[in-house]
Amino acid sequence: MKTFNRVNEKDLAYFSELAPGRVFSGEAISTDYDHDEMTEYGHYMPEAVIQALSTEDVSAVLKYCNERNIAVTPRGSGTGLCGGCVAIHGGVVLSTEKMKRVLEVDRRNMTATVEPGVLLMEFPKALEGTGLFYPPDPGEKTATMGGNAMTNAGGMRAVRYGVTRDYVLGMEVVLADGSVINLGGKNVKNSSGYSLIDLMIGSEGTLGFLTKLTVKLIPEPKVNLSLLMPFDDLDACIGAVPAVLGCGCEPTAVEFMEREVIACAETYLGKQFPDTSADAYLLVRLDGPSAEALKPAMDTLTELALSIGAKDVLLADTDERKESIWNARGAFLEAIKGSTSTMDECDVVVPRDVIPAFVRKSVEIGKRVGVRVCSFGHAGDGNLHIYACRDDMEESAWKAACAQVMDELYAAAREMGGEVSGEHGIGHAKRDFLCESVGEVQMNLMCGIKAAFDPNGILNPGKVV
Repeated sequence: MKTFNRVNEKDLAYFSELAPGRVFSGEAISTDYDHDEMTEYGHYMPEAVIQALSTEDVSAVLKYCNERNIAVTPRGSGTGLCGGCVAIHGGVVLSTEKMKRVLEVDRRNMTATVEPGVLLMEFPKALEGTGLFYPPDPGEKTATMGGNAMTNAGGMRAVRYGVTRDYVLGMEVVLADGSVINLGGKNVKNSSGYSLIDLMIGSEGTLGFLTKLTVKLIPEPKVNLSLLMPFDDLDACIGAVPAVLGCGCEPTAVEFMEREVIACAETYLGKQFPDTSADAYLLVRLDGPSAEALKPAMDTLTELALSIGAKDVLLADTDERKESIWNARGAFLEAIKGSTSTMDECDVVVPRDVIPAFVRKSVEIGKRVGVRVCSFGHAGDGNLHIYACRDDMEESAWKAACAQVMDELYAAAREMGGEVSGEHGIGHAKRDFLCESVGEVQMNLMCGIKAAFDPNGILNPGKVV
């Protein structure tokens, strides 16, 4: 394992001169910086935290640390779920939390350029009145735009609109030696050599440090409505997904959820879900230019759902109804966390035709191992979120049982043609599973790419590869 130099007083003096008032060390570092949202993966306190304000700040810090062999961990708002933004090798956490300007909204080219620290929930405010729309919709709205790009975040609207990668047109990136490069721009197509921008997207800050991001926008849909479909059991619910996707209605989102998870959300939010009659639900969203234009799709989906086992089809066409459903869906992760002492997550993606088989397998594994397993996810694109919950298990028993559950879940995903992560990334927590999934040849290629961009290995070491 590569070793790095520790941050010393001379280093801190340099950083403090470079970023006065924005450098923290020792007891001045908030414990917020030693973990991400999945604390199951450990706490790692850096030796220094630097809050960058500009590309020049980032360039100077990376150049200095590269020359002195100091590890640098990029960090946005710390909402990751794989330990991707924690300093497992110490050194410097370089934060983008203050780099949160929307630099431009270009209506003619239908693009926006932002700094990496812009929060996903704040970005739509910059688009108000433009008639334009940024489709990627990850569940964690306090995540940053830069973090979304570095993990290729997906979200609930990916079925129709795609994931973050599909909307990134340009990047300004600082390399490990401090040099600044610009990748892509406002062009909507490009066939000019190797696509370095596609290597950066999803690289989790291991290849370069993102300082500006240009994204594609599209015309905003005028109307949306949601259909909630209750089923008697999870198997029937998941089994309906291929028919829903294949009926020609082009849904924006197709989500599945279990009654147990909904109950957790009700407790967490203190609000009742619109329907409590079923064990499992499909939630389908439609976008369109008008309510009239959506009516044929709504009628088709209603008739289809009832013909394949749905107990009912509930229409949410008012803001109040939609919020009552989608707010509950958005709270699932925090609700599950609040229902147990600790948990671990499996974020696999599988081909859509094996979603029912994988969900059935996850239920069987949990029962056999004796661990409460909760699940929900993006049924429309095969990205499933499976949570193993510790509850009141003794620690050593929990660690053994959790490891068994995760091993079996990832093995099942491989057997069904799936991948380790659909949208949360690898971080340090899922590296072993990535190795098992892609094999030695691909891992060696990834390591070679890492070495080409970051010869000294200072950028987010211990992550992905």
